[in-house]
Amino acid sequence: MLAAGALVPIGYVVQAAFAMGWDELSALVFRPKVGELLVNTVLLVVIGVPASVVLGVGAAWLVERTALPARRLFAVGFVAPLAIPAFVASYGWASAIPSISGLWGGVLVAVLAYFPLVYLPALAAIRGLDPALEESARALGMGSWGVFARVVLPQLRLAVLGGALVVALHLLAEYGAFAFLRFDTFTTAIVVAYQATFAGPNAAALGLVLAVLCLMLLAAESLARGRARYARVGSGSPHPPARLPLGGLAPLAVVAAAGIVVAATVVPLSSVVRWLFAADALDLAALVPATVQTLGLSIGGAVCAILVALPFAWLAVRYPSRLARLLEGAAYLASSLPAIIVALALVATTLAFAPALYQTAFTVIVAYVVIFLPRALVPLRAGLSQVPESLEEAARSLGVAPWAARLRVTAPMLVPAVAAGGALVALGAANELTATLLLAPTGTRTVATSFWSAASSLDYPAAAPYAVLLVLLSVPAVALMFAHATGRSLR
Repeated sequence: MLAAGALVPIGYVVQAAFAMGWDELSALVFRPKVGELLVNTVLLVVIGVPASVVLGVGAAWLVERTALPARRLFAVGFVAPLAIPAFVASYGWASAIPSISGLWGGVLVAVLAYFPLVYLPALAAIRGLDPALEESARALGMGSWGVFARVVLPQLRLAVLGGALVVALHLLAEYGAFAFLRFDTFTTAIVVAYQATFAGPNAAALGLVLAVLCLMLLAAESLARGRARYARVGSGSPHPPARLPLGGLAPLAVVAAAGIVVAATVVPLSSVVRWLFAADALDLAALVPATVQTLGLSIGGAVCAILVALPFAWLAVRYPSRLARLLEGAAYLASSLPAIIVALALVATTLAFAPALYQTAFTVIVAYVVIFLPRALVPLRAGLSQVPESLEEAARSLGVAPWAARLRVTAPMLVPAVAAGGALVALGAANELTATLLLAPTGTRTVATSFWSAASSLDYPAAAPYAVLLVLLSVPAVALMFAHATGRSLR
């Protein structure tokens, strides 16, 4: 039932495609413009995802397994970009360098904005590894790079694949960041098409192609993930791992790490601050209601997304099968579509079956759940995979009922994953634009929609206070995710 609900946007696109018929559909899909959009979107994913993985895993390894100078500062700096929405980062870069645009501009902004989605799970996974395995490999004569490639990296597969999948889905569905940079993807083209014809056949055909791309990503991730287990019984080696001395490479590592932090945070924030000082007096009468409405909708979306994601994660980890992967894939598939398609699908559904729910907070929260479900699912799946089933079995052998064993043994161990997933969803919901604009009750203005209204009109000073507020609202969620990934402190 939950999977069917998540697939409502897909059903909307498919129904629209069938309504057109093959002749009209093929005419819309097989044309030069779609080919151009396909090349742009595929190149964005093919370049952006590996770059995000390299940056994310490399940053996690530097702060956790090397003697990087000021590594505590860099550990926080690498996660800081998550507090800056991608469209705000794009606004900052476009303000600093007006000529930035196209594929490489889009790749630059997207990778800097999204590599922390790989960095955090990789950091958490590295901290959870037993250093005795690495020590044994070194004792057998393996060098440091060999230990990383043959011992550490294979154990990061689940975390890295999950983070890479989330990054890829973001790249497929991102609108605001690429619209600022004048880079055409399927998503920006779909938004333009819907604005022109509301629910016209052109947008539906483009959405169908985008859904096929997502299916290909899901299939590739599923094959790469395999069926390996990653749980460990016992505490492993009780001592912290030895850190790799960087020697003469230390200055180069510091410069590279600092360059990433500056490009991902300092450049966009400096532009925001510059426009903030150019703005007139703050309009608190508009800022306060926008903040309250944003908090209410984003927290509601986070709670509901966790409740929906938990059954998917449980089936995927505890009862792996083709059916479980199919159901899990349904959750990812709908989230790959642009938020405007999800919103229009909910508009059509509510008007047809439940008119009273049209333009209500309930419909907005449902949209957030569909759009951001992978953000809750990935941490829950990773958390469950590291909870040994033998602990529940031991509790049941002592006479504890199965449900009580799960509540008393498994649930407490899942609290960090639940908190991280909820924070990710709340962060995304607070920054969501298009679905909120279409579905929110009349008079609702979130911080993100208020920012976009000003920035899209090139009123950068008026947009700056909302950009700052978006960053401030994101900080608690990012801090919670960082605390989860690092065990609340760096050794």
